[in-house]
Amino acid sequence: MSLFDLSGKKALVTGGSRGLGFGMAQALLQAGADVAIVGLSDRVYRAAADLQAIGPCVLPLQADLSDRSQVQAMFDNAVEQLGGLDILLVNHGAQRRNPAVEFSLEDWDFIIEVNLSSMFMLNQLAGKIMLAQGKGKIINVASLLTITGGITVPAYAASKGGVGQLTKALSNEWAGHHINVNAIIPGYMATDMNEALINDPARSTMILNRIPAGRWGTPDDVKGVAVFLASSASDYVNGVLIPVDGGWLAR
Repeated sequence: MSLFDLSGKKALVTGGSRGLGFGMAQALLQAGADVAIVGLSDRVYRAAADLQAIGPCVLPLQADLSDRSQVQAMFDNAVEQLGGLDILLVNHGAQRRNPAVEFSLEDWDFIIEVNLSSMFMLNQLAGKIMLAQGKGKIINVASLLTITGGITVPAYAASKGGVGQLTKALSNEWAGHHINVNAIIPGYMATDMNEALINDPARSTMILNRIPAGRWGTPDDVKGVAVFLASSASDYVNGVLIPVDGGWLAR
């Protein structure tokens, strides 16, 4: 089990105040890491208080990651207060739904900025530290739409497709420096972001019928793969996108 031990490791988790991000932050704490979680609202402070029941070293950071100056300030603050950085888990994201012919350029720019540009910025900032120290783990959260196209979510699909290619591109550059860059592809998860789908009887039934596991996923389902990719157990795993989808992509 020492392969999965994260004792003494310093981790930054964006989108960590709820849903999948909260679950993965919880798992990293349980494996022994010190964790900073980032959220858009003051909910991040309540989430940190809940997580402190698992491990005392939980740092809450509130930031709007659509604002590049806040991305930089948050990252610098996290590294300073954690005392370093060994693990970056980029989980935050935003969604807008509209038919492509009605999709505004303002919404397009916002989604690309939040889901892709800020991810590159965080990967780049973490990469500088990890290259200097000669090791590190970067975990990006992609989507089923990294593989498929979705419906009425052109910007989200484009941004998540970019996440997959960015993960591979950075892995190609940094794998030789003992930096593992990989991504998780969550399946259909019962989280806030999917409320519109869950509440649509026709779409929800269609999705559920395609999942061989016979249920929607939960934050608990991504905990194991997050710890695996953050730990020495994945030292020879580079540039992969791991689906955690109950078999949806295989159907």
